Amino acid sequence: MARLSDIIEEFLKTLLTESEGELELQRNDLASYFECAPSQINYVLATRFTLNHGYYIESRRGGGGYIRITRLDLEKDDYLLQLLTEGIGNEISEQKALQHIQCMVDQDYISDRDSQLIKAAISDKAIAIPSKLKDSIRASILKSMITAILALNEK
Repeated sequence: MARLSDIIEEFLKTLLTESEGELELQRNDLASYFECAPSQINYVLATRFTLNHGYYIESRRGGGGYIRITRLDLEKDDYLLQLLTEGIGNEISEQKALQHIQCMVDQDYISDRDSQLIKAAISDKAIAIPSKLKDSIRASILKSMITAILALNEK
């Protein structure tokens, strides 16, 4: 007998295929459909629909909240995916981040304008805290911005 997590995963993948790679749904509606707790839906999304599996998840909580799942074209965006999974790590210096950003501009993944926005967000000036956390925060911001770029490239 299949586990509920497997059933939910297959259901979502079928819906994604039918909707041409992007799906928006309500977490509570999905939990009601499967007669499970919303945390079970969260578990499936967090473990089966990750960036490493080729998906971008966007969510908004609250009464009008939603979950948007986008299937990414991993071959097309192989460089960005590799950068996210291997190149950045859990922390990154400002200098190393700037090198990655320049590489993305050189390979036409992002525009000069977008690179300026990312540089502003990850600068030491923007992350104005006097600690070792700065490089961890910078890595997290850079990963989030690159992930958003991957998702936007799909549209």
